[in-house]
Amino acid sequence: MKNDQFNGNRLREALQYRGKRMADLVEETGISRQSFSAYVNGTNRPSQENVWAIAKALDFPIEYFKQADMPCMRTETTYFRSQASATKMSREEQKAKMKQAVALFDFFNRKYIDYDDYIEPKLDTKLTEIEDDSNMYMQIEKIADEVREQWSLGRGPIENVQNVLELHGIIVTGFPVSGNGKIDAFSQKLKTEEENDIFIVALGIGQKPIQRLRFDMCHELGHIILHPWEDSEDELHKDRFNLVEKQANIFASAFLLPRETFLKDVGNHATELEHYRVLKKRWNVSMQAMVYRAWQIGIISSTQFQYMMRQFAKNGWRKKEPGDRPADINDTVYKMAIKLLFDGGYLTPERLKKELYKENIGLGNRDLEELMHLDRGTLDLTDIPNKIIDIKSILKG
Repeated sequence: MKNDQFNGNRLREALQYRGKRMADLVEETGISRQSFSAYVNGTNRPSQENVWAIAKALDFPIEYFKQADMPCMRTETTYFRSQASATKMSREEQKAKMKQAVALFDFFNRKYIDYDDYIEPKLDTKLTEIEDDSNMYMQIEKIADEVREQWSLGRGPIENVQNVLELHGIIVTGFPVSGNGKIDAFSQKLKTEEENDIFIVALGIGQKPIQRLRFDMCHELGHIILHPWEDSEDELHKDRFNLVEKQANIFASAFLLPRETFLKDVGNHATELEHYRVLKKRWNVSMQAMVYRAWQIGIISSTQFQYMMRQFAKNGWRKKEPGDRPADINDTVYKMAIKLLFDGGYLTPERLKKELYKENIGLGNRDLEELMHLDRGTLDLTDIPNKIIDIKSILKG
């Protein structure tokens, strides 16, 4: 590797991607802070030995630091579920990862698979303001109903929320979280060089049951449909942040549990926890979310709601309810694309990585698999035949 092939911007991006500070890299490599500053600013370039040390410490391929910057992709607001407890560094880490995830989506979309674009629903009702009052509830309720109607979802349980989002042009992917993770879900809007809007919903996998994951997806859909994306999340005042989170929760509840159908199912058992346990199997929504919805639409009082929440705590059900099922997400748009292209012989793992390198996406296998929520080892496969596709035969059927 030649010294003049080092891209200092890539070092800055790799630090952000790994959630590390420059001081961490100084300690791990023994390279001085002054040298790192010079590498990042482009006033000096590292020796080959130092590049190896940097790549090893950050667990990136050496080739990553040779590449030019990715095409410009502008990040607008990112709505984090746990903004108050998540550090700025952890938020920046996830934003850096999602920028790469969208670059991967853009690659497949341009070269191989024509995905549906996100088209904003044409709503008669608008969320006119952010005052926390009954009018706000009514507006969000109407908006959720209108989205269901435009997307032909009927009034019953939604079988697969992820598929609904993806069919309407929203990327869904997952990232692993540990027991002390501060970010459990977020949504992000990015603009490509061609000024196309791309929305991505990222879900923390590993802690929540599927019922809560479905709610998270609808919560993020609420942000996409209800809220502006021009302002930085850092500019959101705490009160404003709390309100937009509440609005997204109201939307998720109304979207998952339509008023008339849910009212009929609850019947005369609105204060009976065991009845919600039965309904959980039908609606695939947590018992606590259903009790919240019952309070929201006025079939239980605030006093009854508070009493029932205390019962959840007493039974040890606040974090783990009866009927919870392990959470994961279905095959993502990436996984489906990879399967189609590999099985059809259009690409092999090696050819895919070469093409990604040409696009300045030089991540290692594990990072690519994590971003696309692929099975571990998918990109290590080497025995996929390089088939020649007979297009005429396919067209003849």
